[in-house]
Amino acid sequence: MAIVLAVATLLPAAEPPAVERARARLTTLRKLFAAGAVSARQLQQAEAAVAQALDDALIDAAVYGELALEELTEEQAAAMTAAARRRLAREQEALAGAAKLVSAGVAPRSSLLPFEDNVDRARRTLSSAEERARTVNELIAQIHVEQAAAGQPEPGPVQGPMPVVTRFAGGMKFTLANDFKNILLAYEKQFDRKLPVSAKGQTALHRTLGFDHRDRVDIALNPDDPEGRWLTAYLEKAMIPYFAFRSSIRGQATAPHIHIGPPSLRLPSFD
Repeated sequence: MAIVLAVATLLPAAEPPAVERARARLTTLRKLFAAGAVSARQLQQAEAAVAQALDDALIDAAVYGELALEELTEEQAAAMTAAARRRLAREQEALAGAAKLVSAGVAPRSSLLPFEDNVDRARRTLSSAEERARTVNELIAQIHVEQAAAGQPEPGPVQGPMPVVTRFAGGMKFTLANDFKNILLAYEKQFDRKLPVSAKGQTALHRTLGFDHRDRVDIALNPDDPEGRWLTAYLEKAMIPYFAFRSSIRGQATAPHIHIGPPSLRLPSFD
């Protein structure tokens, strides 16, 4: 059921053709099984084919699709990783079966090559899925870190080591439509590369966690690095509010980043 829900939230209303074909075959075989025309093993194989098609659809959408990381929910990231693990297990099982034929002298050693290639691809897919899931979990931790800092007052002049969080209240209302484009263009002109945005506006993660991230942007820059210092100086000159996070707080593990805009508020339905 978790696979079906994860695929349903990632894909259009119509199921992928491979899933439709697997379901149609399963429906046909169920009727034949009821009539005693096929074996229970054939029916089990058809059920496994549907599960595999769902896994493949989830992997294609969440790992190799164009879906941005911040549009993955925690549940989808977990389902994606589980699907990739099942794919690897299936390919390893197929390789083991082919290896038995080689050991028995029924098939040549060269017949294992496509099975070994499939296992290697499945391992790479799992590695990509796990990396995406780790990033999603870091973004979730980042949201909680921002919430932990949201109630802190703006500090006065800093003496000694820099605090974990620097807050600049600014004096201007920041909007994505009117202000963010100028920041993007200025950064690209200064550093000749795109601004590393980790979360722009309301995302699936913010929605599922109950936070309003509209007209707010998270930038994957360390505020103490040259690019981070340039960005915070630009924001202060423009009187744009921000939070600069140098490391984790309250035991949360998340990378340094800069949150542009006011704190993310709780959505009314989650209060």
